[in-house]
Amino acid sequence: MRKLLLISVLLSAMVSSCSKDEIEFQNNDLKIKIISGDNWLHDFPLFLGINKKNPPQFAVWLTDLDTNYVGTIFCTHKIAREGWIANKGNRRKEALPFWCHNRGVVYSDGLYLPTKSNPLVDGLTGATPTGDYFIKVSPTQNSTYLIFAEFNHSVDFNSYYKENSPQGSFYFSGGGEGSGQPALVYCARIDLNLARDYWELQLIGHSSPDGSNGNLYANLNEITSAKNIVSKVIVERK
Repeated sequence: MRKLLLISVLLSAMVSSCSKDEIEFQNNDLKIKIISGDNWLHDFPLFLGINKKNPPQFAVWLTDLDTNYVGTIFCTHKIAREGWIANKGNRRKEALPFWCHNRGVVYSDGLYLPTKSNPLVDGLTGATPTGDYFIKVSPTQNSTYLIFAEFNHSVDFNSYYKENSPQGSFYFSGGGEGSGQPALVYCARIDLNLARDYWELQLIGHSSPDGSNGNLYANLNEITSAKNIVSKVIVERK
């Protein structure tokens, strides 16, 4: 069953998960639809040639028109609560660095990732869905803002972002258990003052391959399969 989340667009946002049949949309509610692409599920090697089909990690958040952080709508559990299994201390800073740095919270180890002892609040997090996903947003007032979404797979290597890329090179993305291809960032400008009820987020670039900064890189020529993690991210006003 597809999951849906309910959230008010506030800095102190509250979220609760509900079944599809339980959600009712009111006038001016926004429905964010994340439509999975052909590479939504990705082979993650376990042992002895056995692979596990893993969905991506992702975050969805709002900023003002100057890209100043407003609030997170949703973030997957592994990022939000350092929920990696047997990560051997690897905090996966290369997973969603654009969101992490835009949020701007520095933790005790100097990284921008939430920790097990200081996680993102439960209401904003959830397990990564295995297919299409919906998020219900209830704005408190008409406003204009940017909505961002960032997606990333582990070990998603290609001929540019290689498993053995040397640390310190632009193509280093965390080593053998790192990202491979960097996280991709999508964005749309939402103006609720307009008589409009549909927006589609556009792919605008990729984030730092090794997660060392919050820069956005517009060159996507060396990105291959990662472009097919999502098919579309759209926003509909009810």
